[in-house]
Amino acid sequence: MPSVEHLQQKYQNNRAENSHQPTRLREKVMGRFKSAGHAHRFLSVFGIITSYFRPDRHLYTAGGYREVMRSRVVTWEEVIGAQAAA
Repeated sequence: MPSVEHLQQKYQNNRAENSHQPTRLREKVMGRFKSAGHAHRFLSVFGIITSYFRPDRHLYTAGGYREVMRSRVVTWEEVIGAQAAA
C-alpha cells in the first residue's frame, strides 16, 4: 500500500499486528489442510464449537466456571448422543 505511511521504529506496529492475531492463528491452522475448501468447511463449524467450550473465564469464579463447563459438557453429550463417562 504505497499511500500508507510505514513506520520503521521498534514497537510502532504492535497494535496493528496484535489485531491480526486471530487471522494469523487461522492461517496457521489452515496450513495443515490439503485444500482451502476443506479447511474452510472444518473451521467454519469448529469455530462455533470451540467458542462454546471457551466461556469468558474472567467472568466466573472457579466454582462457577466448573459448573458452567459441567453443564456445557452435559449438553454437548446430549446433542451428539454420547454416554457420559462414569
